[in-house]
Amino acid sequence: MLTSTFVLLQGIGPATERRLWQEGLLDWQSFLKQPRVAGFSPDRKSWYDRELTLAQSQFDAGQLNFFASRLESRDHWRFYEPCRSRTVYLDIETTGASPHNGDVTVVGLHRNGRTISLVRGETLTSDRLQAELDQCELLVTFFGSGFDVPYLRAKFPRLQLPMPHFDLCFAARRLGLRGGLKHIEQEVGIERESALRGLDGWDAVRLWSRWRRGDCTALDLLLAYNAADTENLVPLTAFVYKEMLSRFGPPSVGPSPIPMSLHPTFPR
Repeated sequence: MLTSTFVLLQGIGPATERRLWQEGLLDWQSFLKQPRVAGFSPDRKSWYDRELTLAQSQFDAGQLNFFASRLESRDHWRFYEPCRSRTVYLDIETTGASPHNGDVTVVGLHRNGRTISLVRGETLTSDRLQAELDQCELLVTFFGSGFDVPYLRAKFPRLQLPMPHFDLCFAARRLGLRGGLKHIEQEVGIERESALRGLDGWDAVRLWSRWRRGDCTALDLLLAYNAADTENLVPLTAFVYKEMLSRFGPPSVGPSPIPMSLHPTFPR
């Protein structure tokens, strides 16, 4: 999908992009092969040709941050296919207060079938979190742009998050899916273990408090709850991406080839 994206070009919006697709210009190469394109002057066509040639070279080199700064956040879902093997799914738990008064208690990170739980006072440090994030090309959250990322930035000021961010909450709304993560999971048929059903963010706050008072089992349940929140983003992302591609993508587009530089180099 990324190599079918024309809204990264100055002066092209969703309507013009869709017109190009409808005229059979489904990707950058098909655009570049045309000597003329209706609606564009020769000078503008030449300019776009130069921009798309640069975009193709950046894509082939795996330099996807080049596109992150040129695409609106609402279009970051387009990074999913080329970044799938280097995507991190993230969800945090907190003490329930604002970043000014509260703390992050757990950060759940899932990639390539493996979940890591970073716990406050044990494994959760700015350096460890940064090291985990540095191995990834795409961040996926549910309402992370409104909660998780601002909270992490407030508590870990040195944290760098330059990668594209696919926020499933806002993509789901564009698809007509409303409500929180658990409700949408039920809507699309994603299930949780019976022991975790009915738990929510406030339960996570209480579980942390119980563990701090000496209830060892509370931490196990908290980590299981956070892991479910994090891991269930994987099938939800696949569902949302497929629907976004169907509704907002070109009439016919297959998976984008994955640049060699984006193939995973870390252990599974």
